Amino acid sequence: MPLQKNRKSIFSLFPLFKQLGMVLLVALLMSVAGLSVAQASSGVSATDTLEQRISPIGRIHIEGEEFTEKETSSAADAEEVEVVVAPTPTRKDYPNVGVSSRAIVWILAQMHLFFGALVLAVPLFVLVIELTGMITKDERYDDMAHEFMKISLVGFSITAIFGGSLALALFMLYPDFMGYMMHVFGAQWLVYASLFFLESFFLYTYYYGWDAFRYGNKKWLHITLGLMLNGAGMTIMVLANSWATFMMAPSGVNEVGAVVGNIWEVMKGPLWNPINLHRFIANIGFGGAVVGAYAAFKFLSSRDPVKRAHYDWMGYTSNFIAILAFLPLPFAGYWLMAEIYAYSQQMGITAMGGILAWLFIVQAVLIGTILLAGNFYLWSGMSRTEGSVRYKWLIKYIALVLVVCFLIWVTPHTIMLSASEIAALGGSHHHILGPLGIMPAKNIAVNLMLIVTFLSFQLYRRSDKVATVSWAPMGNALLVAIYIVAMVNIIFAGVYYGYFTNTVYKVGSSVMQVGTTLVVIIAGIVIDALMFKKAKVLPSHWGKIPDRSQYALFALPIAFTWLMGLMGYVRSSVKTHWHVYTVMKDTSPDNYIPTIGYAGNMITIVTVLFLLCVLFMFWVANLSATKQPKPVAAAEGGAS
Repeated sequence: MPLQKNRKSIFSLFPLFKQLGMVLLVALLMSVAGLSVAQASSGVSATDTLEQRISPIGRIHIEGEEFTEKETSSAADAEEVEVVVAPTPTRKDYPNVGVSSRAIVWILAQMHLFFGALVLAVPLFVLVIELTGMITKDERYDDMAHEFMKISLVGFSITAIFGGSLALALFMLYPDFMGYMMHVFGAQWLVYASLFFLESFFLYTYYYGWDAFRYGNKKWLHITLGLMLNGAGMTIMVLANSWATFMMAPSGVNEVGAVVGNIWEVMKGPLWNPINLHRFIANIGFGGAVVGAYAAFKFLSSRDPVKRAHYDWMGYTSNFIAILAFLPLPFAGYWLMAEIYAYSQQMGITAMGGILAWLFIVQAVLIGTILLAGNFYLWSGMSRTEGSVRYKWLIKYIALVLVVCFLIWVTPHTIMLSASEIAALGGSHHHILGPLGIMPAKNIAVNLMLIVTFLSFQLYRRSDKVATVSWAPMGNALLVAIYIVAMVNIIFAGVYYGYFTNTVYKVGSSVMQVGTTLVVIIAGIVIDALMFKKAKVLPSHWGKIPDRSQYALFALPIAFTWLMGLMGYVRSSVKTHWHVYTVMKDTSPDNYIPTIGYAGNMITIVTVLFLLCVLFMFWVANLSATKQPKPVAAAEGGAS
């Protein structure tokens, strides 16, 4: 009993840490809100800045008449609406703490975003898994969903700790910027903080009430709690996204940063919805990858066939979630970049044609790693059933397409060359590989990789089934025709419109390619759903999968984490030397885009820190299920 009490006391600290983090966050928000409002009401420095900037407006000119000065009567002053513009801090307004303020905020913000993505994503697919268990009356789904939530519970406490630390660092290191953001978003900050309390309430009642509300009508109550938990979580995400997109593409303010719209007009900037969709999909893929690593960890550390079968199934489900969410993610990324270009062509060129362009080669390496690891796990998983023999001959062709496309994707357009190397090469671009470095070739590569990855997924799903419908041969022929036509269309659109027409058609062809890939995925799902509705199911042997397959599950969260850190850096850096693009300049010592090497080191540091914290989460989650056996010798000694 003392041991159990001690263990319970350890876990009881996590809610305490989370509450302390949230209390700190709320206190900071409320105190700075008070300071901001007080400063705004005084209007001393802000009013001076406004007069300096818009003083010509003080003169009124009517055509045919002399210039007249602005009315200065007391009545007009009384009607004048006070406007607070964006501050213009100087370098001395940024506290010097001895180390780079940007580096401190970078690490804290990225860690908070990593854990925030995890704890927002896991309850989403946990709710779906729980619903599946209730509908199919299979309690294995319920048990697996509960175990997923156990991981998320520890992550929630860590998220709150990093969130409180990030708020403290921002208010201390960037006081003018945070004061301006508090003024622009006003009471929304308090709504944001209040949502944390709501999410905490729903999280703990959802997790700890799992067994109490397991059957009958109480199960609906439990699912309602899960729904409310996800509602609070998603609202938190879109509110936080509005701050990030306001910094990139401000709306609801004029050219000097004065608020001219309501809070809704401030939130719904041109990049808000693309970011919301992109993060929603990416978070689910990221969450699936992390819990998949937990399943692999438990699978490899267990010798019990029953437990290995359970965690094998859990790992398969996690990989299914991660890959299924990952497939449409590039298309959401296309939409986001298109909106960035539409808002500011300079911002888009900075991202994909300037200093940050090389990072997209690193992105290709990471996405290629995710697709190769995901495919390898699916191919290994096909060994669970004898029915997979029908499809294994296709694996080598899928692997060939993946490798060739991966090599095309990572081919750079330009590289650093000396004068002698340029002379030997005959120009700055290789005469054969050069064309592979531009977007038309890469669009072909990424779409083909997504199509063959879906094919691997489809073959895996078919491995344990035999279709019984009479039109099965015709359905298979239709599906093969769709694959062939789609791949030919993607290659033709990329080559013809990419290399033999002007830029307008080149950009438009990428939409055609994306649409073709989506047609393949949707057609494949629909045809298989109809063809295998009453199929004969072959036995699957869960747990009989090579141990090496589990390392693919470890590779997924590593690549996902690095990728999220990388693209988060690119998104933030396109603002260049602005806190709020074109509205509030960054005049701190760090108001420049760092070198690629420095950025790579910073992203690696936060990736390693996150993975260490994830290992801690796994250890704690495993510890809660461990029960020390009662010492026999001590018991006998006590009895004697």
